[in-house]
Amino acid sequence: MRKTGGVVRTANQRPAAGSEYGARVSSQAPDRRARVRVFALTWIAYASYYLCRKQLSVSKSHLQDAFQLSLETLSAIDTGFLIAYAAGQFASGFLCDAFGPRRLLAAGMLLSAAATTVFGASSTGAVFAVAFAINGVAQSTGWPGTVKAMTPWFGAAERGKVMGLWSTCYQVGGLVATALATRLLVTWGWRAAFFVPAAWTAAVGVAIFLWLHERPVTHASQPPRDWRASLDSSLAALRQPLVWNLGAAYFCLKLIRYSLLFWLPLYLHKELGYSEGNAGYLSLSFEAGGVAGAVAAGAASDRLTGRRGPVLVAMSLGLAGALYVYSVAAAIGPVANFAAMALVGFMLFGPDALVSSTAAQDLGGEHAAGTAAGIINGVGSVGAIAQGAVTAYVAAHYGWPALFQVFVGLAVLCALVLTPFALRELRRAT
Repeated sequence: MRKTGGVVRTANQRPAAGSEYGARVSSQAPDRRARVRVFALTWIAYASYYLCRKQLSVSKSHLQDAFQLSLETLSAIDTGFLIAYAAGQFASGFLCDAFGPRRLLAAGMLLSAAATTVFGASSTGAVFAVAFAINGVAQSTGWPGTVKAMTPWFGAAERGKVMGLWSTCYQVGGLVATALATRLLVTWGWRAAFFVPAAWTAAVGVAIFLWLHERPVTHASQPPRDWRASLDSSLAALRQPLVWNLGAAYFCLKLIRYSLLFWLPLYLHKELGYSEGNAGYLSLSFEAGGVAGAVAAGAASDRLTGRRGPVLVAMSLGLAGALYVYSVAAAIGPVANFAAMALVGFMLFGPDALVSSTAAQDLGGEHAAGTAAGIINGVGSVGAIAQGAVTAYVAAHYGWPALFQVFVGLAVLCALVLTPFALRELRRAT
């Protein structure tokens, strides 16, 4: 087994079309319509995962009042989901490499829909906790599976731009999921906020099983891989230090991202005095800036002939600067607040998208992209788990300005962790 240019390959394995080496040996490009279909199906699929993820945050107040649930119980439900989600990433990465993303995604979406339905039909804290933990396992199939499914269809020369645009699925998905859950809760009650998204997610899972093509026609001459060959590739990915470097960087990015997603409206309302409605609207600037940042980062990395590292380091340092600017500008007024947070979103979601998708594909190659994405997102998800304790402790004991200083430090640490990845790519270019 050997690694060539960072792509995991077994000894007798030909380069994969769709990887940076496959572009040199493919006799023809994948059919354009097939690529559009894969892009659309996987984009919709991952956005749909969020529909079965965001209802709890919208429904918490109602659940607490209706079933006398304590804050500790609600927190335990959240934590159980996040732990199951983080742990499941590692197994899901290997499973999609071994058995294909079509089966994994279909099974994951159907299981998520079933667990969400059970949650919506229940009335006790214990069942809520078990159902949402099972949902966390099911949700963990989404990112490795969709990243894996995209890998063979787009070569390294275009991957940054394509995956930057594709990565908007989790930003748009989160926004739509929150809006839909709120509408359903207000109009038809909290159970509808679980049942309707579950039905949609199940339908998308069936569509994935029926219509997702895993390999372009140009791959037809390649022999099928069994689970042993996939295990070899996955183990090779596990042994790559740079995969773990990206995971550590993603830990920092996800801690900052989830803290802002979960706590920014509270900060705007309690600390800066905005009404709850205005705080909610202002907080949308974070993800709005993020959409532009993800697309721009991917396009910039393609213009640097596939060198993602320099873009990652530069934007991580830019994130540190943007967070400092926001800590100063937030209190000036709503326009300055919105613009500064949009800049934070731009600088955060750029490296977020590159690290978790494009760079994972580059390092894993076609045969271990799922494993690489699972490792990186799994380690990053530990940061999502940690954000609640970090944010609550620092804000309560040292104040919100100190919390933004912690975020600045994490962004700088992210840039330092990514430096070996950038240096490797710069050495390859000389």
